[in-house]
Amino acid sequence: MRPLLFLMSLLVSGTLMVSCNWFAAAPPTFCDTTCSTDTISFAGTHPTQPTVKISIANCLPDTLIWTYEGLGLNRKIGFYYLIGTTVKINKNFIRAQFNENKHVWLLFNDCLTGRGFQLKLPYDKKTPFSLKSSGINPMDPKFSIADGLIVNTDRGNIFVEDALDGKKAMMTFGQKLDIDYDVIHDHIDTVHVTRDRIWVRFKKGNDWTEKEKKIVLE
Repeated sequence: MRPLLFLMSLLVSGTLMVSCNWFAAAPPTFCDTTCSTDTISFAGTHPTQPTVKISIANCLPDTLIWTYEGLGLNRKIGFYYLIGTTVKINKNFIRAQFNENKHVWLLFNDCLTGRGFQLKLPYDKKTPFSLKSSGINPMDPKFSIADGLIVNTDRGNIFVEDALDGKKAMMTFGQKLDIDYDVIHDHIDTVHVTRDRIWVRFKKGNDWTEKEKKIVLE
């Protein structure tokens, strides 16, 4: 009798462990989160050699530093102070787009959630920063974005901006979508943007639909 009771207890324990997912694998991340202490650097092609760097501390982005020859100083700001949240970054999932030595767009995705961020860092102190935390970035394999374009959403529309001259275009979804930017693919599956066309597959209500629009950046 005792061996039978012992066997039954093992079966019950095993069932509990499976149902509670005690040995379940961790959910996949958007990109590799292996700790690195290396500063991430980008350089533009303007004769004044503009640069932007992200220093790392305790495996997290710590400080943004950007300058160019002749500016006379290094502009600096705390990464968390500017973003307002903690993110994990990977150098292979960051892009920099320089507009001469006027400003630099820094695009990156949080490795834990895949959420896209877009920072416009002006070299001129008189010009304010720009931050978009709803970026549709080309590092996401389901988002195809032409070079030099900045694409994001406000849940009701798709916005496109030329990173150099600031010309813009947009397309509306026709309604506000219940998007959580940390899981954007729950509502926006695929995006293709060129300089004359926007195409999106998105969830409208309970159904997936597609929408396309020819655009002119102006």
